[in-house]
Amino acid sequence: MLIGEVARRSGVSARMLRHYETLGLVRPSGRTGSGYREYSAQDIRRIFHIESLRSLGLSLREIGRALDDPGFTPSALVGDLVRRTRERIAAETELLTRLSRIDSAEPADWEEVLRVVSLLQALGSQSADVRQRAALSSADGVAVPVEALAEAALSETEPNVAGALRWALAQSGDGAPALLAKGLDSPVAAARTRAVRSLAEMPGEEATAYLRHAVADPDPGVRGYAALALGTRGVGEAIPTLIDMIVAGRNDTDAADALSVLSSDAATAERIAAQLVDRLARDTTAAAARGRLTQALADIPGTTAAQALATLSHDGDRAVALTARYLLQLRDAG
Repeated sequence: MLIGEVARRSGVSARMLRHYETLGLVRPSGRTGSGYREYSAQDIRRIFHIESLRSLGLSLREIGRALDDPGFTPSALVGDLVRRTRERIAAETELLTRLSRIDSAEPADWEEVLRVVSLLQALGSQSADVRQRAALSSADGVAVPVEALAEAALSETEPNVAGALRWALAQSGDGAPALLAKGLDSPVAAARTRAVRSLAEMPGEEATAYLRHAVADPDPGVRGYAALALGTRGVGEAIPTLIDMIVAGRNDTDAADALSVLSSDAATAERIAAQLVDRLARDTTAAAARGRLTQALADIPGTTAAQALATLSHDGDRAVALTARYLLQLRDAG
């Protein structure tokens, strides 16, 4: 078969077939009387083998080794191809992400494109100061892609930078809660905590819905931050977790403040007081925890809390009794 026919049937151009011949990859088995290249069925089969290996990403040199070395084993080469392909996919994915973020910023000209690129690079800087300045750049009217802000907030461990990122996200408008909520599915509790703390500073019902989900998180720290945020939003589902925090002595002052906010509703105040009394009465509640629970009753209005303090003023634990008497005096003075 002449080279033109081979090119037509194989899809490999005549120019590439000549290149293969120059490299020694495939040589036509014969020549016609006029000197034209003539390919045998075996030559054509080798061409198809070459094209198949090229489709896997092998270089022509690697293909030559694979076809001509009888002792050649493919495992190492295939493993290397897998590694290189993963690296290429990761690089292409990173590029696509960066381009998408630039596109979401809707730059008007190339100067704005370069500004966004600079901000994205700054958010990934090793310097905390540089990252913080990038997060706060929206205060100067510079649009920072919300996707980049959310990703940075979910991974940031430096407190000052994390605070700046949360502030920037709160200013970013719609879209941020859903992006932050992705962090709630992380297997790492610290990442879920960062997601909850960021959502806590986001206004609106969407953020509240995600916080309701987080208050059932298996990690007490994640639950705690979600409950504190929900408490300030008037969501009663946070009450059991807030009381658990008081018992455990974990952010107990903030938890008591959140219960105080929730108790602005009379029916909720009675419910909170009843649950505090229930925890006080349990044999498993330690003395220090009973003291904190007694103090939490101070800012809960209503008859249930008042009656509980009156009873506790005669408690067998002297510290609890003295605390209850003092709190009763404050209520009477009020």
